[in-house]
Amino acid sequence: MNVMIFTSSPNIDGLTAACGNAAKTGVEEAGAHVVMVNLNRQKIGHCQACGNGWGPCRNEHKCQVQDDFQDLHASMADMDAFIMITPVYFGEMSESAKTFSDRLRRCEALKKDKTLFEGKPVLAVAAAGGSGNGLTSCLTSMERLFTHVKAEKFDFIGITQKNKGYKLEAILKAGREMVSILNRKNGEQ
Repeated sequence: MNVMIFTSSPNIDGLTAACGNAAKTGVEEAGAHVVMVNLNRQKIGHCQACGNGWGPCRNEHKCQVQDDFQDLHASMADMDAFIMITPVYFGEMSESAKTFSDRLRRCEALKKDKTLFEGKPVLAVAAAGGSGNGLTSCLTSMERLFTHVKAEKFDFIGITQKNKGYKLEAILKAGREMVSILNRKNGEQ
């Protein structure tokens, strides 16, 4: 069982990183292998809306902009589940998460065949370090992304500095439960 955890904050010691560590612990406790990806450390440029607005992403389901996206996108095929954790910036995902998700959506959403997410659970976490404003709009944006790529939505969790005492535990438990359910499902087949 392989789970990819995306984090997308430049702060490697902040709330987003703590959420990533909690998710990693829960997933590993359930016996899965974790692949951690910090999107801020990837060289992924924004979508170029190639050609008439659609390049090879529409029909070939790959992006022609050459950077770290290609290898990361290809590596996702081996995953059984995904966890996306982003800080909340102005009510949205971080810029690195938006850049990645924009290109991912273009390559995956219009596939006639199964997407890389189809039938795979996704846990989405929005981490608001300040007031907590923007959590709902950020989670809504993540929900749209995972709807477009046909992911199985496992849970959406908002966390702030004020509620992190119990929400970090919830993220750990959500990661563990997501993998446990997958293990049971795979054991039944």
